[in-house]
Amino acid sequence: MRRNDRRVVLGLYRNDPDRRLLEHALSLGVRGVDTAYNYRDFTAHRQLARTAGDLLPQFTLSTKVGFFPGPRGHSTHCLEPDRLRTAIEQTADDLGRTPDVVFLHNPERTLSGLSTDEGSDRFAGACAALADAVRSGLARRWGLSTWDPRPVAAIIQASTRDHAPEVLLVRAGLTVPEVVLTSAEKISAACRIPSQMRWGMSPFAGSTTEAVWQSTDLSAFAPSHRQSSAIPVAFRLAYELPSVTRLAVGTSDPAHLTDLIAATDINIDTDAIIQYRQLISTETRTPATDQ
Repeated sequence: MRRNDRRVVLGLYRNDPDRRLLEHALSLGVRGVDTAYNYRDFTAHRQLARTAGDLLPQFTLSTKVGFFPGPRGHSTHCLEPDRLRTAIEQTADDLGRTPDVVFLHNPERTLSGLSTDEGSDRFAGACAALADAVRSGLARRWGLSTWDPRPVAAIIQASTRDHAPEVLLVRAGLTVPEVVLTSAEKISAACRIPSQMRWGMSPFAGSTTEAVWQSTDLSAFAPSHRQSSAIPVAFRLAYELPSVTRLAVGTSDPAHLTDLIAATDINIDTDAIIQYRQLISTETRTPATDQ
């Protein structure tokens, strides 16, 4: 048991399943793997089962449904309950086990093109389908994974009156705009999602190789932590922006994963977080001007 309640989930968005990395993750105490129905051209579940099926019982396994194969190799997004149910059934078959969490994947992709009433009805139907899948034993919990939570936050209370998500997965970290942070927090509050079921993703907005992570000084957030790289502090800050207890991160480097685990113990100045939120809130409200 770690001495803090901040956990790391190994995300497989950009990476093929790597047995060596999964074994290393287990040795570090990582017990979460996150994937999706559409990853690796809709083969991620089968690849994971082939590569490390015997290891999977040691992990909490989360996945996502919402994207489907489309014409000319492109994927399409759909909230139709029957298609979601079929995808969840196939997910369990391909994995060879019941997922611990099935997320409704980026529902804003469909909601953004609909009126408020139609969007609310579609979203409610999709939520009901995932809740029914849990009742049927196809998953242990269901949740919501959203890159841009604003369309969901606008309809969340009416849409989830009967079926509220149990887990929320949202963007986290210093690259997330204030309006996205507050929208995620609105969903958490409306659905009464407890802290242990609030998860974050993409703490570095896709890459740690960007120059900003080497040149930015984040010492104000962690005065006791002095390093040339901002990466450890940025990772730790992602647990606070918004408040989450698990972070899904993609890496193929065992050493990088080890460093991220160590970063979860960094002490953060909570007053600095408050001041940062106030600052980015003010910047959001201030109209941009030509320079």
